[in-house]
Amino acid sequence: MEKSLKMASFIPLDSDLIKSNLKTNRIGKKVIVYKSTASTNDVARRYADGGEKNDGLAIFAEHQTGGKGRRGNEWFDEKSKSILSSILLFEHTIKPDMMALIAAVAVAETIGKCRKNIAQIKWPNDILVADKKLCGILIEKKQKFYIIGIGINCHQQKTDFPAELADTATSIDIQTSTISDRNRIAKRLMFNFERCLEIAKENKDEIVEKWLDRSMLTGNRITVEHNGKQFTGICLGVEPSQGLILQLERGGVKMFDAASTSIVNY
Repeated sequence: MEKSLKMASFIPLDSDLIKSNLKTNRIGKKVIVYKSTASTNDVARRYADGGEKNDGLAIFAEHQTGGKGRRGNEWFDEKSKSILSSILLFEHTIKPDMMALIAAVAVAETIGKCRKNIAQIKWPNDILVADKKLCGILIEKKQKFYIIGIGINCHQQKTDFPAELADTATSIDIQTSTISDRNRIAKRLMFNFERCLEIAKENKDEIVEKWLDRSMLTGNRITVEHNGKQFTGICLGVEPSQGLILQLERGGVKMFDAASTSIVNY
């Protein structure tokens, strides 16, 4: 199966296919697809200079030469095998930690279930299937706008990943043993993101519940690093405006914001 998938001719990302019958009012009203760019987040930043007329812009690329994850980590991708996207939002009512929950829930619901394995959220920015990373999310908050960068592994096979990622990364095709339709996934992603954004504005608790349903950390003993120090405890959940909640082993409850915290062990 792996050999046949590697030899398959993958359908390119196409803005017309992505926008066809797209049932959104805001996200994806304009869609741009690049064959290659340094970073879709960089492109979105340039469009942000044009002001709110570019609100909802969705940018996709077949390849990135300088894609980054959190804390400047390099984002690995092979040409035409991923969904590499950025969404530009001029949004003033949603706080950064809430936007992180919205993005994670939207992506997890877009991926859904791969055979028996449901997409799960590893706070703050990873989506895992079968305990392997399938997607990363990078959110940039500026004074007037957000840029939500999303990278979803679609067509990769295990041999496509560098040795250091081969045991920890996966793709939709690996998990389903089929060839995924990236244009359909991109369309579903924008629909789910707009829907989750609207839900959050009406009832933030509903997004928190959706996040908790897919969280792989809740109830587990984890260690986080925050401002150069490590903390260990039981994950109790999330607080939309403040971040991850830990019942610390040394006593007390502490909240950790996504911007300055990473998971060390879980």
